[in-house]
Amino acid sequence: MMSSTSSPLVWLRLPDGGRAALGHGDFIGRVWSAALVLDDPRVSEGHAMISLRGGELWMLALRRKFAIDGRAVSELRLAAGQQIHLADQLVLTIEEVELPDRVLAVRCPGWPAVGLPAVAALRGKPSPALVARLEPDAPCVIWTTGYGWRRRDAAGVDHPLRAGDEFDVDGVTFTAVELELGGGGATRRTGGVDAPLRVRACYDTAQVQRGEEPPLLLSGQPARLLSELVALGGPAPWEVVAGELWPDEPDATLLRKRFDVLLGRLRARLREARIGGDRVRTTGTGQVELVLLPGDVVEDLT
Repeated sequence: MMSSTSSPLVWLRLPDGGRAALGHGDFIGRVWSAALVLDDPRVSEGHAMISLRGGELWMLALRRKFAIDGRAVSELRLAAGQQIHLADQLVLTIEEVELPDRVLAVRCPGWPAVGLPAVAALRGKPSPALVARLEPDAPCVIWTTGYGWRRRDAAGVDHPLRAGDEFDVDGVTFTAVELELGGGGATRRTGGVDAPLRVRACYDTAQVQRGEEPPLLLSGQPARLLSELVALGGPAPWEVVAGELWPDEPDATLLRKRFDVLLGRLRARLREARIGGDRVRTTGTGQVELVLLPGDVVEDLT
């Protein structure tokens, strides 16, 4: 039986007959870092993502749509029995969706309660951040066993994790709490303390406004990079983002160089507008993300 604070999961039947369980924040794609790797040239580097919204699990398309019942869609509330076509004869069948009454979450001063995925890396500096994947070098790793939760600290010592527990990560005190599903669901947020941002992403153009400052207007590749990060809604492998921006570039070294140059240009534009280049950041494990704080407003018009 699933614990009342287990991580929400969707069980998939794969094209080869195998099974896979995915949770909030997991990616489906062609790159090795995806939670579900599909070795097929018709699958993009980051094809789709599982997200917890309003107490339900959804599949979100990442640029390339998928199909159900002959209709191409960009998002789908998941339910048992659905057959999702990523490409011709490449079908994922939803066998079961597990939604507990409550999910375990963590919070810290200045940070809202954040629902935990099945495996997460937690950092306290340079600002609190929760990543929905295993990062062995992270100062804190959290995972569910299906019957409870465990926490591994920076010294490599494992501890049980229950609602009400307090623990330190990089000098920041985190508290484990329970969130009721159906009260708006759980979301993943990252960041520290900063003026609220209003981000409007339209793919070829974008606007970013900090507080009452004049908005920063972006166009071309910087706008596309920001729009990709908005569409992803959380940390993603740089290969996934770069692959969407330059889908015809086969050279991985050149792709990384182009990505790094573009990332530097976007950060410079943000700093010039007094927004802060660290609002778009990469991690030591190759993830890139748009850092969103409580009060930020994002419009995804891509």
